[in-house]
Amino acid sequence: MAIAAIQREIPISNTQFSQLQAAFLIAYALMYAGGGKLIDVLGTRRGFVWIMLTWSLACASHGFATGFRTLAMSRFLLGFGEGGAFPAATKAVAERFSANQRSTAMGIINAGTAVGAVFAPPAIAAIIGASSWRWVFFATGAIGLAWIFWWLREYDPLPSGTKDEAKQEQIGWLRLLTYKETWGLVLAKFLSDAAWYFYLFWLPKYLYDVRGFDTKSVGYYAWIPYAAAGVGSLTGGWFSSWLLQRGRSLNFSRKLTLGMSAALMPLVAFVSSSPVEMAIALFSVAFFGQQSWSTLVMILPADLFPRSAVGSVAGLVGFGGAMGGVVFNLVAGYLLDHGYGYDLVLGMVSTFHVIAFCIILLAVRRVEPLVFERKT
Repeated sequence: MAIAAIQREIPISNTQFSQLQAAFLIAYALMYAGGGKLIDVLGTRRGFVWIMLTWSLACASHGFATGFRTLAMSRFLLGFGEGGAFPAATKAVAERFSANQRSTAMGIINAGTAVGAVFAPPAIAAIIGASSWRWVFFATGAIGLAWIFWWLREYDPLPSGTKDEAKQEQIGWLRLLTYKETWGLVLAKFLSDAAWYFYLFWLPKYLYDVRGFDTKSVGYYAWIPYAAAGVGSLTGGWFSSWLLQRGRSLNFSRKLTLGMSAALMPLVAFVSSSPVEMAIALFSVAFFGQQSWSTLVMILPADLFPRSAVGSVAGLVGFGGAMGGVVFNLVAGYLLDHGYGYDLVLGMVSTFHVIAFCIILLAVRRVEPLVFERKT
């Protein structure tokens, strides 16, 4: 959201804007995969400390940027620090919650990111109005460092029933990639996150460039889709758990919720032809559907794979999602700079979740624990 203020000091074209997001997402993708493996080896507590320390310092470094190159370097470091957070969260959920509770727990975690995004637009607008865009990054970096102290103080060791987790056989990436379920989740995440990162990075810029908003107007409106995303996270997680508690199978509960979430996404194709209030509403529906979808996709590794491999699989899935964001952000920047407009781009992203759902149906015939034969 700070892009308009940054551009007053550092000129950035649409192509350069997409390159900044690509710098973040490439590092994010690499660390998502590497961070998932790191969490499996180090454990959730220690791994999360390393991840958040790197993220906080990288976030603060944005405030020292003097040009496009230094800004791109900060974005790369931020992605490198942030990449392991969701594999760590997935691992923690797998360790501490039963299948009936996992999607609700992940929904709450996903909703937390949306709550932050709800408060961010007005907070960023207030900080920029009172001082400078640089202090947005200094403040968020400080919050990340404070979180580390909270985590170290509040996070307990693993419950006694899971203390032998580290003794379980570690399953390597190459072996995991022999399973069609792994590839199905990676490809589905590639497509759905291509859409999500477009919404995430380009919504404020769309409001600036197409709807004529200023920073204050974006701060007034942009929180609404993120609030819908939080509700979507909670709703998707809760609904799947509710179906399980009503006696439905794990397979039915996960796939029905995923399908209903994906069915909402094509509505975003009507954004460009709608009045601004309706456009915000349609974006809100898309954010709701995306985060409901994301909650279920990120819990599937815990449903399918042994605990000793959950972090690694979640990392591979997140790697696929981040790479989808890299590819489509570059495509979007190119299309917009060459006169194709937001109509085409929004029409494209409106189809991605539906295709992703079809891939999951083909690759994951049943959502149930896979049988892994121990190597001798």
